[in-house]
Amino acid sequence: MNIHIKNGHLIDPKNKIDAKQDVFIADKHVVAIGSAPQGFVAQQVIDAAGLLVIPGLVDVAARLREPGYEYKATLESEMEAAMAGGVTSLSCPPDTDPPLDEPGLVEMLKHRARSLNQARVFPVGALTYGLKGAELTEMIELTEAGCKAFSQADAPLTDTRVLLRAMQYAATFGYRVWLRPQDAFLAKDGVAHDGEIATRYGLPAIPVVAETIALSTMLQLARETGVKLHVCRISSAEGVEMVRAAKREGLPVTCDVSMNHVHLTEMDIGFFDANCHLIPPLRSLRDKAALRAGLLDGTIDAICSNHSPVDEDAKQLPFAEAEAGATGVELLLPLVLKWAEEDKVSLSDALTRVTINPAQLLGVKMGHLSVGAHADVCVFDPKATWKIEPAALKSQGKNTPFNGYTVQGRVRHTIVEGHVAYSI
Repeated sequence: MNIHIKNGHLIDPKNKIDAKQDVFIADKHVVAIGSAPQGFVAQQVIDAAGLLVIPGLVDVAARLREPGYEYKATLESEMEAAMAGGVTSLSCPPDTDPPLDEPGLVEMLKHRARSLNQARVFPVGALTYGLKGAELTEMIELTEAGCKAFSQADAPLTDTRVLLRAMQYAATFGYRVWLRPQDAFLAKDGVAHDGEIATRYGLPAIPVVAETIALSTMLQLARETGVKLHVCRISSAEGVEMVRAAKREGLPVTCDVSMNHVHLTEMDIGFFDANCHLIPPLRSLRDKAALRAGLLDGTIDAICSNHSPVDEDAKQLPFAEAEAGATGVELLLPLVLKWAEEDKVSLSDALTRVTINPAQLLGVKMGHLSVGAHADVCVFDPKATWKIEPAALKSQGKNTPFNGYTVQGRVRHTIVEGHVAYSI
């Protein structure tokens, strides 16, 4: 379909465009910016007057809960949520049931996603079979099936010899290894940051050193092997400084942060709000400030939703017993805009963290609107104010620590591969 997006203000961080420009789409691609190409006839016109036109968002951590956890969410519900959030590409961790450790499972997931004709799904394959941390998966076959990186998700890999071999293997073929730094023994049974709130409430704690010890091991092995290491969901000031030092050294290391940790701290647990039971745990005000500083100076490459829908019954339990996780893919854009406003970051710079940067982490040609690029577009109203109400969310998981927050920025149209997948 030929689509003409007119009168909108185009922001494309990769191409440094921040101006009123029309966008022309044909044959699933962007065919022109500014003026229509010769012979172009629009079959659909979107009037974006007063709206911003940006590349579709790329989310590097969105659990779709299929296969195996359909009682928490279905592919249909989470794809609909992604469209409502302007997220046109997303990466799903391998901790499904069974885990994404076989090519057939990966191909099945991609086929299901394609059949819905909505967001692009880029699976992250399991680093070890069953995520048990013992036997390496067939990374070549998983890559051929469509995996863009390899991870343990939140499952521990305590055998450093296995981790070393995994990194050596991945480095040989140029594969990316994505790891979340947390020492399984130091974090065992913990549910909250080892700080004032956990002490006052008597909650089992996860100290910062659980992150830094695991991160130190990862960085040492990355230094040894030369693997492309991506650190998932950094959460502490010390962790940010370690990544900063590794980047200064020239190690091929990148990292992301959850939008939850950009905005929230341990104080938001309040009176045992299970919606704030997250992985990693919400940390101190000092840690939040360091995470924001890491975003500003480029130490942290991307912001993700860490979308992890949980069924209602699993949250209606005492804090320490409730299942960790929160919905977020629909809230990524407004919360990034909120961060940009609070820290006085230009919109173009802020959008870099959810468009071109995460696309580069995945090694995919998304996150920009260059002529010839895939026509994945988000059109949103930056001035639209709305209140986050769980019942109104598209995701099957309704639990969010941002319940009741008033935010700005509402998606009006989401275009994926040249077709309008969402419009209000």
